[in-house]
Amino acid sequence: MALIDDYWSDDPIPRGTCVVIGGRGFVGRWLVFRLLKLRRWVVRVADSSQSLQLDPSSPLDSALSQALSSGRASYHSVDVRHRPQIVGSIEGSSVVFYLDVEAAHDQDFYTCYMNIVQGAKNVIDACRECKVKRLIYYSSADVVFDGSCDIYSATESIPYPSKYNDMWSELKAQAEALVLFANDIDGLLTCALRPSNVFGPGETQFMPFLIKQAKSGWTKFIVGTGENMSDFTYVENVAHAHVCAEEALDARSVSVAGKAFFVTNSEPMKFWKFVSLILEGLGYQRPFIKLPVMMVHYILLFGEWLHKELGVTKHNHMRSSHYVVSSASRTRTFDSSAAREQIGYTPAVTLEEGISRTVESFSHLARDPSYMDYTNLSEQSKADKLLGSGKVADILLWRDEKTTFTCFLTLVLLFYWFFLSGRTFISSTALLLLTMTIVSLGYGYLPSNICGFSVPVASPSCFEIEENLVRESIRSIVYVWNRGIRVSRLLARGEDWNIFLKAAAYLCFLKFVIARHLTTVLGAALVFSFTSFFVYEQYEAELDAIVKVVLNRTRRLKGQVLRYFPIYVGSLLL
Repeated sequence: MALIDDYWSDDPIPRGTCVVIGGRGFVGRWLVFRLLKLRRWVVRVADSSQSLQLDPSSPLDSALSQALSSGRASYHSVDVRHRPQIVGSIEGSSVVFYLDVEAAHDQDFYTCYMNIVQGAKNVIDACRECKVKRLIYYSSADVVFDGSCDIYSATESIPYPSKYNDMWSELKAQAEALVLFANDIDGLLTCALRPSNVFGPGETQFMPFLIKQAKSGWTKFIVGTGENMSDFTYVENVAHAHVCAEEALDARSVSVAGKAFFVTNSEPMKFWKFVSLILEGLGYQRPFIKLPVMMVHYILLFGEWLHKELGVTKHNHMRSSHYVVSSASRTRTFDSSAAREQIGYTPAVTLEEGISRTVESFSHLARDPSYMDYTNLSEQSKADKLLGSGKVADILLWRDEKTTFTCFLTLVLLFYWFFLSGRTFISSTALLLLTMTIVSLGYGYLPSNICGFSVPVASPSCFEIEENLVRESIRSIVYVWNRGIRVSRLLARGEDWNIFLKAAAYLCFLKFVIARHLTTVLGAALVFSFTSFFVYEQYEAELDAIVKVVLNRTRRLKGQVLRYFPIYVGSLLL
């Protein structure tokens, strides 16, 4: 940024002093840069670090370094849990921008509460004591989201949830409420900004997490349908919104003070499209395999239970895994028209440009081109080919969650009806046919309209079977029958001992299964059919590699074992 060199030439006289608490965090650094660029303030940067560490290669830090040298900025080490330290850093200032000091997500509840809620109380008390005129709080759109339902174009009238499933969101909501409640007490004017899904260069949580998952191969999955919309906010727009809020508090305090405002790029986008653009820009595979949301929740529950049983539970007090899944699968869009009308905020950087800048800033983490995966995602998978690429494939590969779940539930009920009900197979069949007959007869007598709901008429064609389907079924039966006859003839001649041994082993296994474990085997086969193909399609390359290694080692072991047998025995086993 060449303009940084000219910031401090012919500077106007600053109109006052402002303090940015949390000024070395992700959003805080961009806000400090924005304030320095405006050249209207002497900026005090307050953060929890004991000393200021600057990166000479960073344009943001270069601007701050020049401001420190010219006296336009200063740094203060502040622990928001201790009010005297806050007082020392904001005394003599007229404006305070409060951004929570970033903390590790594995901190315990008490530490999180002290940093967020008690920190907000201390900042408010310090501002009142030091006669600060304006306090702008960096909140989050997450304070109105509990993970249980979608949010469509929410305005500021949306209430706080009655119950939160995420500790961080609940603590942020408490801190925001404290700031807004403190408005117009001892001359202090306050407001809060609620950006949604903040991203941009220097982001330290979502982007590193996403790239880590991409390197591990987990970003090929989409949680849910992939159609959920989300609002995003580029970090420079968040910084710009803070400046707009301060100016609006100063000029139009009545309509702005004591209120919260949603701040977004005003360009809602599918959440998984946003993720795909980031990943593709960095050379990683975009998500393309859809996972049912409930399946992911159950997997997380099982993982949590397993960790607890093994005694290796790793708590993440700040963010719940289930909340993250809900955030990635729910629609969350917000109406930022109030911010536009009341504080004069309009996005300075478009979403497309913001994504481009973000990808460029993380180019050092891009995938090495020499390891690029050139897999054609539109190519038919092996599992799909194996299942015939028809309705069966669509069901077993979970193309439509509702259809697959309905089929699975139907098969489970039939399995229970025939094998677990305690009746004989013939009795179960007769009772099932009787039940179907009675239901069909009763359905035929139903009126066309019941309590305002129309009842569709079942046409005779519903009970017909397509001629092609019957022919294909008969053709398959004939093929299996003829093949069995050919094998029987070969066995009767007594010439092929290889076939004899295979047939004998198969019949013994079949007898063992039918006599003792038929129900168990059928139940396992039912579960296996609805999971194995689905899992194989997801991990096709990995499983193929494992199978290849196992087959190679099996062949080697088989060759070593056959060395100890006579030649004629080895020929039978081959």
